[in-house]
Amino acid sequence: MIKKYRKLFHGEQEEGHFWPSFTDLLTAILLCFILIFIIMMVIKSFQIEEMKKTIDQIMGVRVDLIQDLNEEFSDSTLKVEIDEKTGAMIFNTDILFEFNDDVLKPEAFQFLDEFVPAYLNVLLESGYEDYISEIIIEGHADRIGSYLYNLELSQKRAFSVAEYILSPDFPYKHIQEHLQEKLTVNAKSYTDGRTDEAGNYSNQASRRVEFKFRLKDEEILEKTRELLEGS
Repeated sequence: MIKKYRKLFHGEQEEGHFWPSFTDLLTAILLCFILIFIIMMVIKSFQIEEMKKTIDQIMGVRVDLIQDLNEEFSDSTLKVEIDEKTGAMIFNTDILFEFNDDVLKPEAFQFLDEFVPAYLNVLLESGYEDYISEIIIEGHADRIGSYLYNLELSQKRAFSVAEYILSPDFPYKHIQEHLQEKLTVNAKSYTDGRTDEAGNYSNQASRRVEFKFRLKDEEILEKTRELLEGS
């Protein structure tokens, strides 16, 4: 009988040793998970900071580009307006086309021969080329006529400009190869009209051609930046 109680007591001792050991094991595993979580959060924090720096660097290119474009055309006699937010180069189509026409006027060639090299000198030869995804020639029309009519007219006008600067008649052959890799043509019909100084819609100001650039993945980067700043 005594032996029986001794075995029972011995079994209880072994069971008592088991549970503290199992609890210690669970505690150790939990601590490991906590440590891994902390390490991952630290790594993520560093990654977010690096991502923010990269995004700020790329988005800062637009600011530098606009500044350089302003400097390039500050003393120019060309009647070109620079959008300070987007960097779009805007000029009235009266410089290039007769009313309701998509054929370049004789004086348009001289204008493009002067404007295009100066513009591309900044975009393609000032260290920005690796950041530029597209160079866009965009046609805009006024509200006279239907949407589809003006869409076709603005498209043809933008295409006429692109056709000339890529043609054998354009005197600056060394930039044509770069243009072919990046140039696109776009048309907006009358969807993006402009106003006069009094704030009223202006048919004349709305008839225009714009030279625009798009930075590589800038839309994705901008969205990513917003998400990071909101996190």
